[in-house]
Amino acid sequence: MPARIPPVLWGLLLWGWASVCLALSATDDGGATVTLEAPPQRIVSLAPHTTELLFSLGLGERIVGVSEYSDYPPAARDLPRIGSHDRFDLERILSLQPDLVVAWQSGSGPDVINRLRDFGLPVFALEPDSLAAVPDDLERLGRLAGRDDIARDKASNYRRELARLTQTYRDRSPVRVFYQVWDSPLMTLAGDQYVTDAIRRCGGRNIFADLPGKTATVSEEAVLERRPQLILAAGDDTGADLFQRWRALGALPAVEYDQLVLLPPDTLSRPTLRLVDGLANLCRAIDGARQTIHESGDSST
Repeated sequence: MPARIPPVLWGLLLWGWASVCLALSATDDGGATVTLEAPPQRIVSLAPHTTELLFSLGLGERIVGVSEYSDYPPAARDLPRIGSHDRFDLERILSLQPDLVVAWQSGSGPDVINRLRDFGLPVFALEPDSLAAVPDDLERLGRLAGRDDIARDKASNYRRELARLTQTYRDRSPVRVFYQVWDSPLMTLAGDQYVTDAIRRCGGRNIFADLPGKTATVSEEAVLERRPQLILAAGDDTGADLFQRWRALGALPAVEYDQLVLLPPDTLSRPTLRLVDGLANLCRAIDGARQTIHESGDSST
């Protein structure tokens, strides 16, 4: 007859089984698997877009520290600051005693991420490299934070709208697009940037998509040679001077068609759920240029 297991031992076994089942685990974009014994109660965010993703999951009240420029939603503006992408206050972060740090893989940098891990902090690093990666990141973050249901619901809505916009615009006649990231030095988007993916979904062609990396420094001569039909930048009305150099140079289809467009800031520049709003604005701008090109009789691609 098998030996009976004492009730106390049964209790320990059941407790251990429950602990394993309740553990929350997810693999981040750097390949690290982060496991928490319980949903995090004190979260530090190292980038504006990770702050926004946390709020999307209803975790705003659990955030105890954020990076500079974390300004959306408005409630994020009142949270304690722990530095910016180029200088984090590690002592300040440690003093907040977070049980989860959410980082930006490339923006926060490996040195900061590794130092925080050396201090024993669980760091979950995100690096969405395409529009389709955003809901994936949200779902993994939701799994780690115990917000699976919210994450799945919002990710599903995002994917639905992304598919609708892509189907509507991607097969329309192509438009050559130059996206100006910075004026001096002149910087643009390269092939590995998710906004290049967005331009493609709208039926546009990033004229520098052949360059490696996420951004690239280019010359005016290179832009003139590739003859963009639309020049874009992100900013408000005060940024109209961004296009003065192109108006002065002339000799570009985008100037001839008066297709120099400022897009609303943040919605396209941050990989969050608002990206589909930014994509809609981008597609409208490209479609407007497409219509102007068509009316001009220009059939070049």
